[in-house]
Amino acid sequence: MEESLRYFGSRVDRLIRGEDLSREEANILFGQILKNEQPDLQQGAFLAAITAKGASAEEIAGIWQAIYDIDTVKVRPEVCGPLAENCGTGMDGIKTFNISTAASLVAAADGICMAKHGCRAITSMCGAADILEALGVDVECDVALVKRSIEQAGIGIFNGMSPRVHPSALYRILSQIRFGTVLNVAGSLANPARPDYALRGVYSREMVRPIAEAMKEIGYKRAFVVHGRSRDASRGMDELSTLGRSYVAEMAEDGSIREYALMPQDLGIRAAEEAEILHRGGREKEALRLLRLLCGRERGSRRDIVCLNAAPLLCITGHASSLKEAMEKAEDIIDSGRAMKKLHDWVKHQNQDPGPKQEQLETMVEMACS
Repeated sequence: MEESLRYFGSRVDRLIRGEDLSREEANILFGQILKNEQPDLQQGAFLAAITAKGASAEEIAGIWQAIYDIDTVKVRPEVCGPLAENCGTGMDGIKTFNISTAASLVAAADGICMAKHGCRAITSMCGAADILEALGVDVECDVALVKRSIEQAGIGIFNGMSPRVHPSALYRILSQIRFGTVLNVAGSLANPARPDYALRGVYSREMVRPIAEAMKEIGYKRAFVVHGRSRDASRGMDELSTLGRSYVAEMAEDGSIREYALMPQDLGIRAAEEAEILHRGGREKEALRLLRLLCGRERGSRRDIVCLNAAPLLCITGHASSLKEAMEKAEDIIDSGRAMKKLHDWVKHQNQDPGPKQEQLETMVEMACS
């Protein structure tokens, strides 16, 4: 035991001095954390030290490997075409409504198979799992049902804090911390379905490039990693922003990574007021607001930011050749009713007994869209 403590502690000491660990070292240390083989103080020291230093791509990949190998129930949906995901790390400074859920429905409605990997809220008011549960999706099911939903409805969500998805330790760790760490990123990458295409939102600008490099290391084929800022650049979000500047690292199929910044005006979007895109209430109220958007009854800043964050998914999977074209396509998908139909399909297929949940959704749609 003493030898293990000393090995672990010596690596934490290196992190404190600003030195990077190898992928193998990060994998070993985080494997010990997942197995609860180190005291709580050592575990916390590792997370604090690597976060303060700034995790390298190899460290992120090593931590991801530990989570995926030790604490992830694995499935491989049988789908035609690309399998994609979109997910944010959370722990950001601007508490928006659930943009990524709406964006995933838009992408799925265009025929992109979406394997979401989301959580209940930790620091926000309403996580992806919370709002989807309010809409009727079974977010506490096992991975086999999610796999079936992806295959039959073209979309499904794995609950990142469920013991049916990560049975050993991820919830134990995430439930105890209230600050952004490398675990938020590496954990979000531990998708049971191993999609090849992804839009990943991160909670700080400094993480954009390292996460893109880590995703290349892990084996993604194409990806966008993004971080958006408020109008005065004082706070950030794990989405592309319609308030101010967004920072992007785009990974192409040849593995090259291109970094650039985007302003809303670059894509013909009116800069939004922050209050227009914030979360406003409990999950039922937010679910109704999301339905109104998906019905095509709402125009303005909320719709703009959903279409903006659906656009990279359309681009990386070959459904559009530019972000501007993809945004226009996303608007058409909402107006045609296809995004709403996709939600109905999702509720039907990610449930053991879908009848009552389908009726619940119909009632909510009438309330939101009449």
